[in-house]
Amino acid sequence: MITNEAEAQAYCAARLPQEDLEKLAELSRMLLLENQQQNLVATGSLGSVWRRHLADSLQLVDHVPRGTGRWLDLGSGGGFPGLVVAIARPDTPVVLVESRNLRVEWLLGAAEKLGLENVEVVRSRLEAVPSAKAAAISARAFAPLSKLLTLAKRFSTPDTFWVLPKGRSAGQELQDQPSAVRRMFHVEQSLTDSEAGILIGQGVPELR
Repeated sequence: MITNEAEAQAYCAARLPQEDLEKLAELSRMLLLENQQQNLVATGSLGSVWRRHLADSLQLVDHVPRGTGRWLDLGSGGGFPGLVVAIARPDTPVVLVESRNLRVEWLLGAAEKLGLENVEVVRSRLEAVPSAKAAAISARAFAPLSKLLTLAKRFSTPDTFWVLPKGRSAGQELQDQPSAVRRMFHVEQSLTDSEAGILIGQGVPELR
């Protein structure tokens, strides 16, 4: 379990080359500055950026095999996990979907400054995004699980990986789903919060 900033930085350093680790550090600095202009992340989390946002996002890539194609991040907001995924997987196209204009500008600026040529930012509500199949789908604090799956199902295939950080509600949200969804997903313990879970699954959710 990662319990502090030093452990979070060590976790990231063990998984990324130095160049990418420096990009995470730059993203951290950029986030601290931008959060003074708009509320990208909770102010109370700013003292634990490496644990609460960087390592928390980086752990997701361990659940998606390397070489997997287009990664779709829903409601990207401050760029977590999408920007971190793009740093960790530079050969993977990462599409960030965000509807709020100020956050879209932040995502575009951050991707450019960090040199993330694999990032595409889509300024839209998810309902209006044209259907295009994704090899992986992530969403952090986007919507309750039922709504998320209903909106995102059309982007999935039988091979699509789902990685959905759901915090303390992970187990309960999964239990509230139809039996087919409960069989499709399982809860993984978050490495950054002893009380948080990540829903991991693969395929097209059967919602009825």
